[in-house]
Amino acid sequence: MLAAAHRLRRRADFAATVRGGRRASKGALVVHMLVPGVRHPGDDSEPARPVEPTPPRAGFVVSRAVGGATVRNLVKRRLRHLMRERIAAFPSGTTLVVRALPLASSRTFPQMEKDLDEALARATAARRR
Repeated sequence: MLAAAHRLRRRADFAATVRGGRRASKGALVVHMLVPGVRHPGDDSEPARPVEPTPPRAGFVVSRAVGGATVRNLVKRRLRHLMRERIAAFPSGTTLVVRALPLASSRTFPQMEKDLDEALARATAARRR
Protein backbone atom coordinates (compact mmCIF):
# COMPACT_ATOMS: atom_id res chain seq x y z
CA MET A 1 0.00 0.00 0.00
CA LEU A 2 1.19 3.50 -0.81
CA ALA A 3 1.67 5.61 2.35
CA ALA A 4 -0.89 8.38 2.91
CA ALA A 5 1.85 11.06 2.74
CA HIS A 6 2.61 9.93 -0.82
CA ARG A 7 -0.96 10.09 -2.16
CA LEU A 8 -2.60 12.84 -4.17
CA ARG A 9 -6.10 13.43 -2.85
CA ARG A 10 -7.32 16.87 -3.90
CA ARG A 11 -8.90 17.48 -7.28
CA ALA A 12 -6.84 20.66 -7.68
CA ASP A 13 -3.60 18.67 -7.31
CA PHE A 14 -4.71 16.19 -9.96
CA ALA A 15 -5.76 18.99 -12.31
CA ALA A 16 -2.51 20.95 -11.86
CA THR A 17 -0.42 17.85 -12.54
CA VAL A 18 -2.35 16.87 -15.66
CA ARG A 19 -2.43 20.44 -17.03
CA GLY A 20 1.13 21.47 -16.23
CA GLY A 21 3.12 18.25 -16.15
CA ARG A 22 4.90 16.09 -18.67
CA ARG A 23 2.85 13.35 -20.29
CA ALA A 24 4.18 9.94 -21.27
CA SER A 25 2.34 6.77 -22.12
CA LYS A 26 3.10 3.13 -22.61
CA GLY A 27 0.68 0.29 -23.19
CA ALA A 28 -2.24 0.58 -20.80
CA LEU A 29 -0.97 3.55 -18.76
CA VAL A 30 -0.52 7.30 -19.14
CA VAL A 31 1.73 9.12 -16.65
CA HIS A 32 1.61 12.86 -15.97
CA MET A 33 4.59 14.18 -13.98
CA LEU A 34 4.96 17.65 -12.50
CA VAL A 35 8.28 18.54 -10.90
CA PRO A 36 8.37 21.82 -8.94
CA GLY A 37 10.86 24.39 -10.16
CA VAL A 38 11.01 22.89 -13.67
CA ARG A 39 9.58 25.10 -16.41
CA HIS A 40 7.43 23.23 -18.91
CA PRO A 41 6.74 24.37 -22.48
CA GLY A 42 3.89 26.86 -22.59
CA ASP A 43 4.19 27.67 -18.90
CA ASP A 44 4.15 31.48 -18.71
CA SER A 45 3.30 31.65 -15.04
CA GLU A 46 5.46 33.27 -12.41
CA PRO A 47 8.06 31.02 -10.79
CA ALA A 48 6.71 29.37 -7.68
CA ARG A 49 7.76 30.75 -4.34
CA PRO A 50 9.84 28.38 -2.24
CA VAL A 51 7.68 26.29 0.02
CA GLU A 52 8.29 23.65 2.61
CA PRO A 53 9.47 20.46 0.89
CA THR A 54 6.84 17.77 0.56
CA PRO A 55 7.37 14.13 -0.30
CA PRO A 56 6.71 13.02 -3.87
CA ARG A 57 3.03 12.15 -4.29
CA ALA A 58 1.06 10.01 -6.73
CA GLY A 59 -2.59 9.72 -7.66
CA PHE A 60 -4.44 7.26 -9.84
CA VAL A 61 -7.29 7.67 -12.31
CA VAL A 62 -9.15 4.51 -13.26
CA SER A 63 -12.40 5.27 -15.09
CA ARG A 64 -15.44 3.10 -15.68
CA ALA A 65 -14.13 2.41 -19.17
CA VAL A 66 -11.58 0.09 -17.55
CA GLY A 67 -14.32 -2.15 -16.16
CA GLY A 68 -16.65 -2.71 -13.26
CA ALA A 69 -15.89 -1.75 -9.67
CA THR A 70 -14.04 -4.99 -8.92
CA VAL A 71 -11.77 -4.62 -11.94
CA ARG A 72 -11.12 -0.92 -11.28
CA ASN A 73 -10.19 -1.63 -7.67
CA LEU A 74 -7.85 -4.43 -8.73
CA VAL A 75 -6.10 -2.09 -11.20
CA LYS A 76 -5.80 0.65 -8.53
CA ARG A 77 -4.38 -1.77 -5.96
CA ARG A 78 -1.80 -3.00 -8.45
CA LEU A 79 -0.80 0.55 -9.38
CA ARG A 80 -0.49 1.62 -5.73
CA HIS A 81 1.68 -1.41 -5.00
CA LEU A 82 3.93 -0.74 -7.99
CA MET A 83 4.24 2.98 -7.21
CA ARG A 84 5.11 2.30 -3.56
CA GLU A 85 8.39 0.75 -4.72
CA ARG A 86 9.20 3.62 -7.09
CA ILE A 87 7.99 6.82 -5.41
CA ALA A 88 11.16 7.46 -3.38
CA ALA A 89 13.20 7.83 -6.59
CA PHE A 90 11.49 11.13 -7.45
CA PRO A 91 12.53 14.57 -6.20
CA SER A 92 10.73 16.13 -3.27
CA GLY A 93 7.53 17.88 -4.30
CA THR A 94 7.02 15.85 -7.48
CA THR A 95 3.43 14.96 -8.26
CA LEU A 96 2.45 12.05 -10.51
CA VAL A 97 -0.92 11.10 -11.94
CA VAL A 98 -1.17 7.61 -13.40
CA ARG A 99 -4.19 7.09 -15.65
CA ALA A 100 -5.23 3.58 -16.59
CA LEU A 101 -6.61 3.03 -20.08
CA PRO A 102 -9.27 0.36 -20.81
CA LEU A 103 -6.52 -2.07 -21.83
CA ALA A 104 -5.36 -2.15 -18.18
CA SER A 105 -8.16 -4.55 -17.25
CA SER A 106 -6.58 -7.33 -19.30
CA ARG A 107 -2.96 -6.67 -18.33
CA THR A 108 -1.13 -9.08 -16.06
CA PHE A 109 0.82 -7.71 -13.11
CA PRO A 110 4.22 -8.06 -14.88
CA GLN A 111 2.86 -6.36 -18.01
CA MET A 112 1.48 -3.49 -15.94
CA GLU A 113 4.81 -3.19 -14.12
CA LYS A 114 6.66 -2.97 -17.43
CA ASP A 115 4.21 -0.36 -18.77
CA LEU A 116 4.60 1.75 -15.62
CA ASP A 117 8.40 1.56 -15.65
CA GLU A 118 8.60 2.56 -19.32
CA ALA A 119 6.08 5.40 -18.95
CA LEU A 120 7.93 6.76 -15.90
CA ALA A 121 11.24 6.51 -17.77
CA ARG A 122 9.79 8.45 -20.71
CA ALA A 123 8.34 11.14 -18.46
CA THR A 124 11.63 11.47 -16.58
CA ALA A 125 13.66 11.59 -19.80
CA ALA A 126 11.38 14.28 -21.23
CA ARG A 127 11.89 16.29 -18.03
CA ARG A 128 15.67 16.23 -18.37
CA ARG A 129 15.74 17.64 -21.91
